[in-house]
Amino acid sequence: MKLKVKVLEVKKVNELDTYWSADDRIQLLEKFNFPDADKSKPEELKSLLLMAISDFEPNEAAEILLSYKLGDQLNEGQIQSLSHEMSKDKVAEEYPEPALHFDLFNINQLLFKGYNGTFPNTEASIITLEIDQMEGKKAEITSEILIKALSDGLKDNNLIKRLFDEQLNGNEPFTDAEKTIWKINLLEDNQYQLITSTYWVDQEEFIASEYNSEIKFHQEED
Repeated sequence: MKLKVKVLEVKKVNELDTYWSADDRIQLLEKFNFPDADKSKPEELKSLLLMAISDFEPNEAAEILLSYKLGDQLNEGQIQSLSHEMSKDKVAEEYPEPALHFDLFNINQLLFKGYNGTFPNTEASIITLEIDQMEGKKAEITSEILIKALSDGLKDNNLIKRLFDEQLNGNEPFTDAEKTIWKINLLEDNQYQLITSTYWVDQEEFIASEYNSEIKFHQEED
């Protein structure tokens, strides 16, 4: 598959505004013993939650947030352990289950702001790409295709290129492709917005804004 790739925008952020809904904030304010949270103005909920969080010990606040978002995926012991680790380690990058990194990033950053930097600061990359398929019938653009197309515009020392070299070149199945992307948003017919950790793709790692990419897929041997 041959693609023409144009990098339209790369942003580094330490907060994703759309992650916590107004209802999330109201429910969390109640868990942090803030009275009548549902009567607060929507524009005040964010600052009220940060204030309410700071009234608790850091590990207690972390435990409440982890239980709220990940209580159906982690047991009590895992949540307690993570609530202590978060104050010193970048769990959104280091936790062994990458599927939880997106949630852990957003929980961590809420704690980072609530405690004025006591928790480590982690960052995300928001990358907007325009991808044109140069030949044949248009195929669905998957996480694997996006990562392979993205990697061709990155420096050789990028972590994805170093860890997944065989997969990127089609020598092995790329079953871990989704580990490197948190969210994919289709903006227009051929424009995609990727959200990932700067741990995987940093703003400074791009070497080109327009380039051609040839996607190679692993072929199972008979």
